[in-house]
Amino acid sequence: MIKNYLINNSHKHASKWLVLSIDVSITIFNFFLAYVVRFGITLNFDTTNLLYQLPIVAGLSALSFLLIGSYKGVVRHTGMRDAYNLFLAVTILITLTGFLMAFSRMSLMPELLNIPVSIICIHYLLNIITLTTSRLIFKYCYYYVKSKIGETSRILIYGAGDSGLITQAAITNDSNRSLSVIGFVDDNPQKIGKTINGIKVYSSGSVNQNFVTKNNIKEIVVSIPHINKKRLSEISDNLLKLSVTVKIIPAVNDWIDGKLKVSQIKEIQIEDLLERAPINMDNQNIKEELDDKVILITGAAGSIGSEIVRQASYYSYKHLVLVDQAESPLYDLQQELLSKGVTNFTPIVADIRDHQRIETIFEKYRPNMVFHAAAYKHVPLMENNPCEAIKINVLGTRKLADLSSEFGVDKFVFVSTDKAVNPTNVMGATKRVAEMYIKCLHKSSKTKFITTRFGNVLGSNGSVIPLFKKQIQKGGPLTVTHKDVTRFFMTIPEASQLVIEAGTMGNGGEIFIFDMGESVKIFDLAKKMIRLSGLNYPDDIDIKITGLRPGEKLYEELLADTENTLPTYHKKIMISRFDDNDCLMIKDKIDDLCIMNLLNQDHQIVGKLKEIVPEFISNNSTFESIDKINKESVQNKSGVLV
Repeated sequence: MIKNYLINNSHKHASKWLVLSIDVSITIFNFFLAYVVRFGITLNFDTTNLLYQLPIVAGLSALSFLLIGSYKGVVRHTGMRDAYNLFLAVTILITLTGFLMAFSRMSLMPELLNIPVSIICIHYLLNIITLTTSRLIFKYCYYYVKSKIGETSRILIYGAGDSGLITQAAITNDSNRSLSVIGFVDDNPQKIGKTINGIKVYSSGSVNQNFVTKNNIKEIVVSIPHINKKRLSEISDNLLKLSVTVKIIPAVNDWIDGKLKVSQIKEIQIEDLLERAPINMDNQNIKEELDDKVILITGAAGSIGSEIVRQASYYSYKHLVLVDQAESPLYDLQQELLSKGVTNFTPIVADIRDHQRIETIFEKYRPNMVFHAAAYKHVPLMENNPCEAIKINVLGTRKLADLSSEFGVDKFVFVSTDKAVNPTNVMGATKRVAEMYIKCLHKSSKTKFITTRFGNVLGSNGSVIPLFKKQIQKGGPLTVTHKDVTRFFMTIPEASQLVIEAGTMGNGGEIFIFDMGESVKIFDLAKKMIRLSGLNYPDDIDIKITGLRPGEKLYEELLADTENTLPTYHKKIMISRFDDNDCLMIKDKIDDLCIMNLLNQDHQIVGKLKEIVPEFISNNSTFESIDKINKESVQNKSGVLV
């Protein structure tokens, strides 16, 4: 019963008036003790005067504590600031006592506080020692009792630097969970074997399965600021083998009011291991470009579109126009912006294929800048529905680009994909056609048309990581199309900022290529996600090879064979240089494609796509038969020429 009472009330704080009463009581006792010490550890003094003086000391003590507010601190979180406040309060107390003593000795009121100076000095020293010590005793008694009556999670902190100490303080001071830091882990030989705040520092090599089992370690928190993803991956791989939960602290910029909260320490995720450079929102080039501009964003509720909206909302734009056909996600984005105090935006439910609807939006808002992120992007679905892919990715883009030119938009930024390079599927081919149309339109328009091209985005709708997470939750197996398949990855915030940055630096007609870093083997990614979930491959969860999907490549490319790049002032953005095409012929073929699309004849339409994009060679698809016919036709023509 007592145990349950203590557990249920351990989160409550002692009343500040109770703390004040205890502090005053200690000073009263210390005053008596100062008399005892002054008179040789005896009671050979006038107790009558003492009893008269104690209420005066109590009143002066209460006044001192009230002036400084030292009683307001939470005792269980006592730190240096609390000790400093006690020092100030006690110093004020000795000052007031000294004034009263001097006042009494001037015979104005000799009975008031006529005591030896030594008693005041002894009282001062006793107060400093006992008040501070009492706070620490209460603090450590609280944590000792709490650790005994509740289930305590024993924790190691990887990193014995300043960040590790802050993490240890946050964990120790947390009242919601019973946590105990039993050691630090560090790679610095100068720290190994020493103690910090009474906690020993261990080498990373000594933390093995025996150590974890012997010390009953449940969690290891990685607390190393600015750690690169390769090193973090190495550390997590080693720690996950020990059957412990591996957690990581957030970046310093994400701490709440500059302080780390235990609630912010999360289990390490695959995104942390693939994480790219942090995004700096204080970008002067973007500030100048978006200043006082009306910005229209299509696909505004999607993964990239919504993040472009979020980042644009930090700047001094004039108005945001958010266009998307998905009602619920657009509503969620609207509520998110409103909760952040962003109000100068208009969410619009509209389909970019609806020319009259989009024209009305352009007429009403007159955008200065357009970010076109609306698209159908799922490769297997679009392989089975080529007509719909063309309607959105080609026809929709064409209508939007034409309206941008007609209404004098300054810049039109098109979000493309690495799948447009040497496409092996309908989705990639349609995005390539859109790139070609925009490139051609730029030559005859005052609008600056800019294309951005990058690979897969971490955590975006329908991407592999959310799929793997769902499969792990269901107990597996994880499905990988091929053991050797690789992909480039980029975080949503980084991709979105680079899109905005490319739009800022673009002069029109460019295709900007983003530095995607090293490609990642999906099979290895699946194994790592299984380990991060605390399970083992293949004992707990297996990985099933399903075979390449229609139109899928083993690896993605960012540049076609006929392209090369030029650098820009941004180290992660390059400009693709490629051969100019016959724009008149391309526009005519795209017109034909859009007309043919009305017939809903998949093979005819894809055949036309292949005519516009000669490098489009289908892979693992029903449309491979078209490539075979085209190849035979070329061979026959060659034979005739011979």
